[in-house]
Order: sequence, then C-alpha cells, then structure tokens
Amino acid sequence: MKFHLTPLEKKWVLYDVANSAFTMMVSTIIPIYFNALAKSAGISEVNYLAYWGYAISISTLIVAILGPTVGAASDRKGRKKRIFTAVILAGSILCLLLGFLRQWLIFLLVFAVAKTFYSVSLVIYDSTLCDITTEDRMDDVSSQGYAWGYIGSCVPFIACLLMVLTADKTGLGQMNALTLSLIITAVWWLVVSMPLLKVYEQRHYIAAGDEADRNIGAELWTSLKEIGRDRKVLLFLVAFFFYIDGVYMIIDMSTAYGSALGLGSTDMLLALLVTQFVAFPSAILMGKLSRTKDPVTLITICIAAYCGIAIFAFFMTQAWQFWVLAIGVGMFQGGIQALSRSYFTKIIPQEKSGAYFGFYDICGKGASFIGTTMMGLVSQLTGKVNYGVGVIAIFFIIGIVFFRMSAASAKTQR
Repeated sequence: MKFHLTPLEKKWVLYDVANSAFTMMVSTIIPIYFNALAKSAGISEVNYLAYWGYAISISTLIVAILGPTVGAASDRKGRKKRIFTAVILAGSILCLLLGFLRQWLIFLLVFAVAKTFYSVSLVIYDSTLCDITTEDRMDDVSSQGYAWGYIGSCVPFIACLLMVLTADKTGLGQMNALTLSLIITAVWWLVVSMPLLKVYEQRHYIAAGDEADRNIGAELWTSLKEIGRDRKVLLFLVAFFFYIDGVYMIIDMSTAYGSALGLGSTDMLLALLVTQFVAFPSAILMGKLSRTKDPVTLITICIAAYCGIAIFAFFMTQAWQFWVLAIGVGMFQGGIQALSRSYFTKIIPQEKSGAYFGFYDICGKGASFIGTTMMGLVSQLTGKVNYGVGVIAIFFIIGIVFFRMSAASAKTQR
C-alpha cells in the first residue's frame, strides 16, 4: 500500500527542513565567523575555543531548565501554537542579528540565546507529532521529517558555503559572505516554518480548570512522578540517554578523528555533506520499513549498527576509513532519531507531550555532555584516543538492554 503524506503532515515535515539549516550553520559557518571576530580582537586560539565551549554549555544548561517548563506551558489549551511561533520568531531574528555583530563577546552572548530558542523550538516541535498525524503513521511521518531535514538543509548550506569559499575571488569579502550566510539562514528558518504555523491546531491539551493548568511547577513534578511509576517510559528514557549519547559522541569525535587521519577542513565539509545525502534515502527507507516491521526491532537494529560503527571507529587508521564512517553514520542517524521520537510519542500521555518531550530533550542534552566528558577522560588516562572511542560501544550495549526492557514493559501494559 502506498504511503502519502497529508497536507498537514507535509507542512509539519517542512519545519525539519527549516530548523536543520541553523543546525548546519552551528556546526560549520558560525564557528568560522566567531573565529574571525575573536582573532581580530586579539583573542588567543585557546581562549576563543574555551569561550565557544562555554557558550554552548550555558545554552545547553538553560534549555535543560526551560525545555520542560516551556513544554509544560505549551500543554495548556491553545498555547502550543503561540509559544511555538514566539520561539521561532525570536530565534530567527537573533540569527539575523548575528550577521551584523562585529564585537566577539556580544556575538557570543546573542548566539547562546539564539541557540537556546532553537533548542526550545525543537522541544515544542517534537511534541506536536501527536497533533498532526495518527499513531499508525507516526514512524513514517517522523522519518520523513528527518529525511527531508537532512536534504533540505543542504540547499541554503551549499549556497552559503560556496559564497564563503569564493568570497575573495568574487570580491565580496569573507566577513560580508559570512554576514549574508547568517541572513540567508535566518530567513530560511522563518519562511519555511510559516506553512506549519499557519495551519497547526493543538488537538491534545490540558483543559482549562484542571489542577495542572493552574500550576506549571506542580505539573512538572506530577509528570516526573508519573515517569517514575511508568516503567516503559522510564526505561526508555534511560535507554535513550545511553544510545543517543553514543550517536552524539560519534558525531562529535568524527572531526577530531578526521584531522588525526590527515583530512583537511574541505574534506571534513564534504564528508558532512555525504552524511546528509546518505541520511536522506536511509531515513525514508526506515520509515517505509516501519509500515511492515516492528519499530522496536528497527530501533534495536539501529542501535546495534551504531555499536558496530563505534567498533569500526576504534580500529580506524587510514583516511579512506573516515569516508566509510561518514556513510555508516548517514545510514542509521536519521532512523534512530526519527523512530525514537515517534516511539516516545506513542508511549506518553499525549495531552502532556510538551512536558514529556522537555524531559526527553534533557536526556539527549545531558547525554552529549556526560558522554563526551567520559570519552575525553578515558583518552587522557590511557593516552590513546581510540580507547576513548571504545567507551561509545559500551553506551550502545547499555542502551539496547534498557530499550528491550522498555519494549517488554510496553507489551505487558497493553
């Protein structure tokens, strides 16, 4: 049977395309811009790298606090669309503003706030999946979102990248090219979000007058207690914490590994594009498989595949192997993220999706911090980077165990 996205589902998928452009900028062009500003101000390489790390960490910490709170606030009747619109508008305006800032500290502060709004928008966006489709279509729709996000983000990114790389030849100048890149990204983020914002309607919510409607703090505490009592949700969040940690660690360490293998910055960018292009058909395929295969089995396969990728990375010694790693990551990255999102949506109270996805986001953000820290410590203690990479495989194994326990609990509760 053929699968066709409904008009509403298509507009929902478009937000993945919209926000992914900012994701690409954060990992590539924005650090280059900050680097140029810091150097012109006489900031040493060690210091500006430290300041950049501080900004990312502060933004992550703020989102860990704001995510569940804003998510819980959005669970009130009629509020999700207003809050979603506000954070997208604020984030895109700040992204636009970044292009006109020339003082490194102000740039860094505005970037941290812009990234915070971006991250909060994802909490709200993920929580809207239950409003725009039915449970039997969630896996496929979520996969389509990640797939088109990967390929769609390449459109503004490639245009910006070409503009930056040819800035000296065209006479545009490096700083002007970077400024235009930020403007393009901001406009793309806002404009491509508009179709969803125009038609979205909240179907699941906490009704006015409920006790939870009167006190957000009380609702968050109640949700936490519910998660503690609901074995399938609690075990899934523990599993997600570990295996998504492994996914993030592989992405984070790939640049350092590529450099060690002798790859230049251009090769790194090309590898990033290869990952995006491979992820597009792979995510769509995973969505198609979810129509006939148990999503639990598919998620398990994705986690196991990432465990294999981590083991492969442990033995990497040559540059060509980095390209194999990039392709492997692309094949399973979209599937594991998309199916995790839809699986979580199915097992939570849908009227509290905002608050629950706030905690889901904390697991992802906390994992990225703890995982990379552990990898760094193991590398330093042993003196070998590949030992640090070996830690990743252990995280995936723990993730599989807890995920299968969650799936077993979900079956017994039906």
